[in-house]
Amino acid sequence: MKKLLSACVLALLAVGAWALWPSHPVAVAPSPDTPATPALVEQGRYLATLGNCQHCHTARGQPPFSGGRAMPTPFGTVYSSNLTPSAEGLGNWTAADFYRALHHGQSRDGRWLYPAFPFNNTTHITREDSDALFAYLRTLLPATQRRPDHQMQWPYNTQAAMKVWRALYFDEGNDRTDALSANVSAEASADVKRGAYLVQGLGHCSACHAPRNELGGNADMLSLHGGLMPVLNWYAPSLHDPAAGGVQNWSTADTVALLQTGRNSQAVVTGPMAEVVQHSTQHWREADLQAVAAYLKQLPQQASAASSGKAAPRPPGTEAPPALLATGTQLYTRHCASCHGEQGEGKRTPDGQLAYPALAGNRAVTLASPVNLVHVVMNGGYGPSTAGHPRPFGMPPYVLTLTDADMAALLTYVRSAWGNQGTAVSEFEVNQFRRTQRP
Repeated sequence: MKKLLSACVLALLAVGAWALWPSHPVAVAPSPDTPATPALVEQGRYLATLGNCQHCHTARGQPPFSGGRAMPTPFGTVYSSNLTPSAEGLGNWTAADFYRALHHGQSRDGRWLYPAFPFNNTTHITREDSDALFAYLRTLLPATQRRPDHQMQWPYNTQAAMKVWRALYFDEGNDRTDALSANVSAEASADVKRGAYLVQGLGHCSACHAPRNELGGNADMLSLHGGLMPVLNWYAPSLHDPAAGGVQNWSTADTVALLQTGRNSQAVVTGPMAEVVQHSTQHWREADLQAVAAYLKQLPQQASAASSGKAAPRPPGTEAPPALLATGTQLYTRHCASCHGEQGEGKRTPDGQLAYPALAGNRAVTLASPVNLVHVVMNGGYGPSTAGHPRPFGMPPYVLTLTDADMAALLTYVRSAWGNQGTAVSEFEVNQFRRTQRP
């Protein structure tokens, strides 16, 4: 017993010493002395668009890429870095320093970065793309804005915590990886491989679509099986489940249209995904959108606990009380039917695209968690303004019109009508979602 206790104490001391031992910058080979030609800079600009870098690294009203945007997490607030070539930004960095941050998740001074920066994805970016992206950032107008100090809770604000998190959840990519994750074989087409690189690397789709545990991690940080987005309290559906967010049963044209314009013949985007389309995917090249569609289409189909679907049986004991459905019916007729149709059939434009989405058989309506529906009813639903659809239809907010009880009745009716098999929504759930929304 004494030997076992001594061994445990020694093990704890060893782990503590490892976690507290200061880290030094990982050695990175210098880049070739390649001139920053207009072609290289343009390549970097496009890569920044693919990664949606400006959106996170620009605070409202501040110069592009000057950082300082607050990124709330369950553990505190992280502020994005200044990426302009100033002393407060990347002015003293080299291309090797920049690659170290992307590939190793480590700053030039050896400090491990917070995983609010998606280094689990950027570790799969090739050195060539990293150098091109850095070349573009060097051409930006320098901004002297200093990043505010992070406001993280103890012990999450320590480098020891970052070491432990990385040991649990960070899998470093190969030096010249093409991000061939699970689900992509060596025999896959060039389009599928390119799509994997975009989805798992620069596109960092798993930053939203991966389930997270209490430490904000997952055994597979490239997972696309869906999960609740912390703090934002939106649910990013599984891309493996055609009854949730998967596109396996869609045409390639429909998937491309959704990413390019924010709508297609079957769906419209809103919430955080609308921001992705607005700031990033609408500007992607057609070939890259086709590649992403090819990759997502071949993902293995796996039912998720978050979906129920139109025809799935409702779990016993989850039927809504008749009085609640009656109230919901009245509210739907008064507030919703003029746009979404008496039978939840929605409305289309003359070209067959959705103006107001159908609610009958809508997989977003029947997700196990009603959190996204509560967001839309409370705050309104607005698609992105894109070149292909510059004036999207919108839904007004009802946060001042409907009580929590009204919303619960309305959503319960919508999730139960026209063959939908969603479970009832309680007033308590609506109230909880309202209380946890970001200001």
